[in-house]
Formats: sequence, C-alpha cells, structure tokens
Amino acid sequence: MQMRPLGKTGIAIAPLVLGGNVFGWTADRETSFALLDAFLDAGFNAIDTADVYNRYAPGLQGGESETLIGDWMASRRCRDRVVLISKGGLPMGEGLEGLGEDYLPRACAASLRRLGTDHIDVYLAHRSDPAVPIEETLATFEALKAAGRIGHAGASNYSPAELAEALAAGDTYEVFQPQYNLVERASYEGPVEALCTAHGIGVVTYYALAAGFLTGKYRTPADLAGNRARVAGAYLNDAGLAVLATLDRVAARHGATPAQVALAWIMARPSVTAPIASATSVAQLHDILAATRLSLTAEDLAELNA
Repeated sequence: MQMRPLGKTGIAIAPLVLGGNVFGWTADRETSFALLDAFLDAGFNAIDTADVYNRYAPGLQGGESETLIGDWMASRRCRDRVVLISKGGLPMGEGLEGLGEDYLPRACAASLRRLGTDHIDVYLAHRSDPAVPIEETLATFEALKAAGRIGHAGASNYSPAELAEALAAGDTYEVFQPQYNLVERASYEGPVEALCTAHGIGVVTYYALAAGFLTGKYRTPADLAGNRARVAGAYLNDAGLAVLATLDRVAARHGATPAQVALAWIMARPSVTAPIASATSVAQLHDILAATRLSLTAEDLAELNA
C-alpha cells in the first residue's frame, strides 16, 4: 500500500479513507464491524467520523458512529493501527454546538468517551461558527493539542474567505475536508484548492461518490430509492448523465466500475491526499478499495475533467 503524507502533520494515510457516517445507521453493528475489519485487513488505516453521525437519521441522536468505532477498536485492540479523524461543532442538543472555548472542549471530551481513546489523531471543525472569533476557535484547538486530546486540527465546509481568515490567523489548521467529486467541483477547485496547496494543507474530500450517484445506480427517476436517493437525484439531469456516460467509457477501457473511476479521478489530483468513501456491505467495500489499484491515463483524466 502506497501511503500518502497528510499535509504537514507527519501522518501517512492510505489513498482512501473509510467513511463512518453509515455506522449505526444503514450499517448495523455486525456489518459495521465486518467493514472495519475488512478495511484494516486490506492495509488501509484512516477512518472518518463525527459526533453528529447519525443525529439526522430518524430515531437516532448522534454519537452512534463514534460509539461503534470505539467498541470495534476496543474489541480488536487495534487503536495503534488506526488514524482517527472526527469532527465537532454541529448541534448535538440544546446549547451543545459551536466552536467556542466553552463548548468545543466538551464536544471533544464526549467524542473521546464514545471512541474509547485518549486522543483523536485529527479533529476538525465540522463547519465554521460565525458567532465565535476565529482566534478563539484556533486557541481552543491549540489547547486541545497541548493537552494531548488531539494530535492535529483542521476544518470542514469553510468558504474560501473563512478558510483564508483561519490560515491568516495562524497555522493551527493542517487538514481540510471539502466536498469534492466529479459533479461537485466548484467548492474545492479554485480559491480553496489554491489555499490548501499554498499552506501545505492535507486534503481529505467527502461525498466522493455524490451520495451514490457516481456509482451509476441512479440513471432514471425509477432508480431513486433508498436513504441517499433524494441527494443523488439532484444530479439526475443532462449534465449528470453526461458524466455517467464518460465514467462508463473510461471504466470499460480498464475493466473497472464507474465508482472506481470516480474515486481514482480524485486520487489523481495532486492537491488531494485521499477521498472518503463509505460502504454498507463488504462486497461494496472491496469494490471501492480496488480504486486504489486503478491508474488512469492522461487521456482518461482529460476526458473526465472535460
């Protein structure tokens, strides 16, 4: 497995990160443990989660993903083999949100308890908090690092202006997590990518398969079913179908699947450390892990970029 440096953190990760958003939601405990076992056994090491997963799902309250990952690490005694990425700051209940010095340490402590560990390797602000000065947020992250509760800090979902402000205020943020895939390119390509490159930021992208759309399973309105169909359905238009047609052509040349090509395209971008992808079955996981063995040609990349 060819590991990649995560920016300037000194951490090396495999070229694909396992998304933990499905754990305790569309993947039950047994399936979640099987997915995590298969991921680690295949030589991969970075797992992404958040305290809020899966608060947005009916009947859940948040913390389910972190709890399952913590139980798995304890049962397998594998904490030292895992690069753990988690996020905080989104609402977790009345008065439990934000990136201020009062709440963020409590959010981190709660995540540590659920994960059953004494530190989180990379801890991210899940989104910006306009109510808190960026200097206070960065100082809070620095305090968490000094206390040994987190190894490195970063952010997700910041606008170009918000990220520029944070980076101008100090070098606290070392990792950034943007949305990025073949049908959602504008929020990363351009100013955000330029900032990350200039500051040596490690970039781990989410929604790498556009809520499943880039797997090719949603091609007509009749295909739209399941938990992510509403989001994937937003891409079911002429532009999205043109992207799928291109994926099909490139995949056919390599004997690959559209999902593998979509992930390999992100991995080939020099500024990106790794995309995040989730799976709800071990078979599905093995399919996406195979993307790391797919080498796209210059012709392939030019066709996909166009």
